[in-house]
Parts: sequence; C-alpha cells; structure tokens
Amino acid sequence: MYQINFQKPIHVHFIGIGGISMSGLAQILIGAGFTVSGSDARRSPITERLSAMGAVINYPQADCNITPDIDLVVYTAAIAQDNPEYAAAVRQSVPLMTRASLLGQIMKNYPMPIAVSGTHGKTTTTSMLSEVLLAANMDPTLSVGGILKSIGGNIRVGKSDYFVTEACEYTNSFLSFFPKISIILNIEADHLDFFKDIDDIRHSFRRFAQLLPADGFLIINSGIDNIRELTDGLDCNVVTFGRDAGADYSYTDASYDALGKGTYTLLKNGKPDGTIRLGVVGEHNILNSLSVVALSDLLGIDRAVVQHAFSHFSGTERRFELKGTVGGVTVLDDYAHHPTEITATLKAAANYPHKTLWCVFQPHTYSRTKAFLHDFAKALMPADRIILTDIYAAREKNTIGITSADLQREIQNLGKDCLYLRTFDQVENFLLENCIDGDLLITMGAGDVVKIGENLLGI
Repeated sequence: MYQINFQKPIHVHFIGIGGISMSGLAQILIGAGFTVSGSDARRSPITERLSAMGAVINYPQADCNITPDIDLVVYTAAIAQDNPEYAAAVRQSVPLMTRASLLGQIMKNYPMPIAVSGTHGKTTTTSMLSEVLLAANMDPTLSVGGILKSIGGNIRVGKSDYFVTEACEYTNSFLSFFPKISIILNIEADHLDFFKDIDDIRHSFRRFAQLLPADGFLIINSGIDNIRELTDGLDCNVVTFGRDAGADYSYTDASYDALGKGTYTLLKNGKPDGTIRLGVVGEHNILNSLSVVALSDLLGIDRAVVQHAFSHFSGTERRFELKGTVGGVTVLDDYAHHPTEITATLKAAANYPHKTLWCVFQPHTYSRTKAFLHDFAKALMPADRIILTDIYAAREKNTIGITSADLQREIQNLGKDCLYLRTFDQVENFLLENCIDGDLLITMGAGDVVKIGENLLGI
C-alpha cells in the first residue's frame, strides 16, 4: 500500500471531495501543507469552503481531472471502478487509496488517536467527546461525521497529541485504523448489503478491538450480547459501561425535563459518583455519555469540565435537531435510518411537549428496507401519524423490486394508519392542511427528507 510521508507534502486528489468525511480529510491535508484537488457532482457550502482554503475543485467528475501533477487519488467505497476518474488514475498508474486507509495513516501521526465505533450513536458520541476535550483546552484534532456547531463544521485541526474520529464498520473501513483508545457503543445487524449476517458484523468488531495495543483501552457497552466473545483474550485494557450496575460505568435515577433532556446519578464501579445533566434527549444519549465519562476519566479530565461540556452540548445537525416552529407546529429532524435508531428517537420524542406526534420517514436504501421491513414497521408504531416518502436509493439500484408501499402495508397490517406520498410537495401540502398548533413533526431518515421541514419553515 502507498505510504504517505507527512514530512513531504504531495498533491492529493479526492474523488467526491464534497462528502462529509472526504472534505474533513482534505481539510486536514490542506492544514498540513499538502496540495489538494478534488471533484464533485455539484457545488455545495462544503466545496465552497474548501475552495476558499485553497483546494482546486472540478464539477462534475471527469477523466480529464486526473492531471499529471497528481501524486495520489483518494476514493470512497461508493466509487465504482468504472468511475471516470478512478479509471483514469488506473490508466495513468497514479496510486489509489481508500478514504479509510488515508484516515488510518493520518491517525498514525498522533500519539493519542481515539476511535468511536458502533452501529448507532457514533456522530453524537464523537461530538460529545469533542466538546469535552475542547472544554478541557486539550486542543484536539477532530473528524466528526456531522456538523458540530461549536467548530462550525465537521473538522478541527489542533496541535496536540489528541485525534478523535468516528470509526464506521461499513466495508470494514475501521480495520484500516490505528487507535490507542476505542469505544464500541453497540453492535446490531446493519449494512447487510456488505455483511453476511450479525455474526459477520461481530467478527469485524472483534478484529477492530484487536487493533488496540497492550497499553490501549477498549471502552465497550456491557449490554452487547455475549460481550466476552468480543473481549476475551484482548491485549488491551477493557472498560465497560451500560445499564447493568455491574459495568464499570452505569447509571440510576434517570429523569427527563420538559424537553426530554436527561439527568442521572452516575455509578462508578457500582457506587454513586455524582449527578450528570445532559443537554441532549433520550436514554440512548445517557448511554452515549457514559462512554465519554469513562474516556474522560482515563484522560484525567476533571468531572466539572465534563459536566460543563455536557450541559452546553445540544447535539449535532440532523440528530434530534430543532429546526424551528411554523404555525405552532414544532419541527425536528433526525438522521435515524435503522429500526433501533427510530425507536430511540420516538421514545425521546415522547418526553417532548406535543399534541400529535407526526413522523415523516424516508427509508434509506433498498437493501436495508427489505432486510428490516417488519422491524421498521414496529419501530414507527409510537408515532401518532406516519407518512412515508419514496426510498432514498443512495448508492443502490432497485434490483429487488421493493418500494415504500411494502412498508406501508406492513404498518397497516399492525393496525396503524399510514400514508405513502411519493413527492415532497405532496407531503408538504398534506402537512400544511393537517398539522395544528401544538403538534410535533419529525422528519426522519439519512437521505434528503430534511428538506420537507426546511421548506415548511422557509429556510
């Protein structure tokens, strides 16, 4: 594999530079003195910001963008081998590297690389941890999978030993990393277009845990099924967190304020160790915060600093994000695209003031919709009113013949009324005619469903 010498900056070209992760890596390289170019389908605030930093960006992707002065081409798992720029790089014998491999090589340059993994909660937990490190004046370099308001984006280049990143299991990307501390939040079936089954996924997380050195630490949720299968025989130190009072870090006496924000008594080794107040909603974020408390203790961060950061952290974009109010209707947006995430979001919404809870759900990818069809239907049940949009294809083509009408039937078979409206205009018009003062509307999904709420709000 091509090895980058960070003491000798080169010209790196990113295929699809406008993606949230690719743009972050590009920004890190720009800060390290590299020449950066890239391509994307269209302009966006992200690409415009990179251009202002000195990157040369072409629209759209084309083989002529691979010029002779490029030393390395970086691509994501979504890029096929017939992509014009990928094919041009192969023809011209330009070295190619995956996004995950580049991130792994960047991690090697930091004495304390930290990776946050799990099927759910990576972005929120990475953001929560980032806020703690910033509050502790530890000057970290941060790579977040969403927009963190306090840093005005998804990337921050610091000058300390600390590097924090999300670690995604899809296509085994996280196996290219070199962490010193890793968090595993949870492990569930997902990305079944790549993994064979849950056992295959668990095997990958076990391999991820094995990446840690003997003086490293794995912080892992004690509620994961058969956790010892993942932790037995590891060279590293293991710290547990979870609902179980037998975990190293757990909680009791959880309560929620009028907006669903959690407060709990922290238990460390089963003994009360102070009260934690969060600025984010839901029990799932209590669990996320426990992992951050555990890591903060490992780094010697004062608990008062941790509490200050937690209280002021209100979440990242597209994670139970308050978008605004129109006609007395509160509009929230959430990235949930897996049944477990939907359940957590709607459970949190139950603690939020409302008359009728509306959920506009956009399924994400055909393979995921088919794999979890019944589970999606059950997860959506807590909503008072459910509206489905067309499936967001993302990287896929509909070779399996599934549509949102199939999910609609599953929901109706469970005794719940459900609408399937194909266009956003239809959804928006229906909501304008039927939502009333005091209702709560959540747009939900990993695609572009957020536009519905934004259009209603005129933003």
